[in-house]
This record gives sequence, C-alpha cells and structure tokens, in this order.
Amino acid sequence: MTSLSPALKQATPVVVDHALGSWIYGTDGKAYLDFTTGIGVTSTGHCHPRVVAAAREQVGKIIHAQYTTVMHQPLLALTQKLGEVLPAGLDSVFYATSGSEAVEAAIRLARMATGRPNIVVFQGGFHGRTVAAASLTTAGTKFSAGFAPLMAGVHMSAFPYAYRYGWDEAAAVAFALQELDYLLQTRTAPNDTAAFLIEPALGDGGYLPTPPAFMEGLRERADKYGIELIFDEVQAGVGRTGKFWGHQYSTATPDIIITAKGIASGFPISAIAASTETMSKAWPGSQGGTYGGNAVSAAAGVATLDVVKEEGLVENSRIRGEQLQAGLKEIQARFPVIGDVRGRGLMQGIEFTTEDGTPDATTAAAVQQATTAQGLLTLTCGPAGNVVRLIPALVVTAEEITLGLERFETAVGAVTGAIPATTGAQERNGCALRGPP
Repeated sequence: MTSLSPALKQATPVVVDHALGSWIYGTDGKAYLDFTTGIGVTSTGHCHPRVVAAAREQVGKIIHAQYTTVMHQPLLALTQKLGEVLPAGLDSVFYATSGSEAVEAAIRLARMATGRPNIVVFQGGFHGRTVAAASLTTAGTKFSAGFAPLMAGVHMSAFPYAYRYGWDEAAAVAFALQELDYLLQTRTAPNDTAAFLIEPALGDGGYLPTPPAFMEGLRERADKYGIELIFDEVQAGVGRTGKFWGHQYSTATPDIIITAKGIASGFPISAIAASTETMSKAWPGSQGGTYGGNAVSAAAGVATLDVVKEEGLVENSRIRGEQLQAGLKEIQARFPVIGDVRGRGLMQGIEFTTEDGTPDATTAAAVQQATTAQGLLTLTCGPAGNVVRLIPALVVTAEEITLGLERFETAVGAVTGAIPATTGAQERNGCALRGPP
C-alpha cells in the first residue's frame, strides 16, 4: 500500500473535513480553533467567501496561463494591487510559486545586480528548504543537514536575540551590529558582499521580532557599501505583524522584498519586488518558471488584498495581537515554565525554559500536543524546538482570542500539573466560550 513519506511529520492527528474562518472541522466530528493557519498562509481565514468566489470564477476561465508565454488579467491586476502596498521605489515584480523560489530569485538578482558573490544572513533565519534557500537558513540544522555541499558564498552574522543573551534589546543590537562589522572586516569584504538577507521577524528561528534599530543599522551599512538589503517578508508580511509589512516597525526600507504565504489565502504564489533599475540587471533567462504567477492563485491574491484592505485586517491583526500578547503575559505570570512571550500582531511566540533558563523542548512539545486535545491547533519552532507559536487568521475575533487563551492555559496546566491561581480566561471574559460561534 502506498503511503506518504515517513520523513513527513504531522504536528497534529487532525484530518480535515472542511474549514471556515478560524475553524477547522475534523473527520472526527470535532471543531478546532486554528492558530496555525497553514503556517501563516490562510491570512483571511479558511475559505473566505470572496477568495473562494474569485478562485471559482477564474477556474472557469483559464487555470494555467504560463506567464512567459501568454499574459493573463489576474496577474496584471495583482501587480497593480501590490503596487499600492509595496515600499516606495519597488515598482517591478517577479512571480514564482513558493517562498523558497522567491528567496532564490532574490539572491540571484542581488548577485547579478552587484556583480558580487557573497550573501550575509543572520543567525536563526529561515529562508526555505531548496538547496540555495537551505544554505541561507540558520534556524536549525535539520533544514540543511544531510545533503552537503551547500551553496557557497553564504556568511552568517549574529541576530540580536536579547532573551537568549540575557541582555536588554539595545545591548543585543549593539553587539549584533558590532559582530556584523567584524564579519565585513574578516570574512566577506563589503565589495564582495551582494546582500544582507533578513526576516523582519524570525519565523522558524523562534518568532523573534527583529529590533527596529538593527534593521536601521543594516540599512546604514547597505547604503555605505552598496549592498542590497533584502527583507524576507514571506511569513511576516501581508498584515501578520499588525502592519502590512513586518519591516514597517522601523524606518528601514528594502532594496528587494520577498512575499508569499498570506498573499493569496492558501493558493501557491510568491513574488519579489525591486526597483525597475535593479530588476533590469537580471540576466536574460534568469527569471521564469512553469507555474509562477498562476492565474487562479493570482485571482485569489487580488481578492485577498481587497479583503485585507476593505475589512481592515491589518488593524485587526494589531488589536487582536495586543489582546493575545496581553493574555499570554498573564498566563506567563502564573506558570514559571514560560520564560518569554514575544511577538507582533498575530505572530506570537511562547518560549519554554527550565528553572535555570535553558530551553525546555519537552514541555513545549507536550503543550503543543495538549492544545490539540483542548481543541486549539498550535505549532512549535525555534532551534531547540522550545517555542510554541500562535498564528491566528487576520479575521480572528476578540471572542476567539479569549477562547484560544483559555485553551492554551488549560493545556499548560495539564502538562505542568500546576493549577493557576486564577482562571485567566474566565476573568477576561466573564465566562468561558466552548466552541465556534
């Protein structure tokens, strides 16, 4: 009997029957509050009616119009919509299918535009699983081990992970910028360095927001040395952090931006954007792909951007994210096993540690499984696997956040055997919700 590869590990035992909004309904007859959203992909929730309608209509017109052979209207419309939200000056777009493809397109462009070989990445970054993207990934050895040699020309510098170092943010930023300067003196000369590549908030690396001062320090050095600054917004973009782009918490702007995941509510499409001047430096034949810019995915992307704008989902992400983080910090105060709570918008991480502050992956994994038993779907991340991440849909309601917090707290209590001094969710809402509205 044929089966899926044993290398694929499913985070939950749930088999989906159907889904809507923030809820997944399993074949077991249970409703699950989904705080995973396909790893930050179903930005407008599951099966948003406007996204579904746009995709259905497009399927009846043309499904696959290979965009270097013929052009199609959805891709032109999506490009126009993206132009309304892209950083100033980034007026040229190339489409691919996955985040990894877009990352590789971005570094290829940077190398061609500068004529330089080297890329600087930052510790804890995740950029994909294909060979070049995995070579750029430092979120854990599991992403790059076992298929060496990796792509040459990649150099890693420190990320300002203040909690890990035991410092305040300013000290961590100063240290990380100092280490970057040292790297440029000792390993990759500025005139050999094509790009800095960084996530505005680390994803698999532990759900760590990148400090604005660090982003701005990268921009200063990029300008000084003629280095391309690439922001990997695959997970942090499209409203996830409470701003449309995760880098907008700083004054830094990118030379190249990468987007995917939430841009089409679950349909596979990705893109990079740069100035026309920079994009024109791509060598002939260096950009293309059979499925890039698929017509159905592009139509879903147009609908997604309309929904995000017209339903105020970026602002909802900010407000509901503040509610979520405040509730998580209350829970942290009741459970010492939670060492840190951090994040922006609807991208929140809960780091579990032992009494001496070392990573506690065992408890994090047990909590993630216990949340499923409580009807809340969550994931883990971080190099040690000791961070539980919460990624609700941008359409999530205040009541669903409250319910998620209640279920999360119950799961932590069940794993640790600790009974909190008060039941936080009941205090916050006056009563406990039990299922989907």
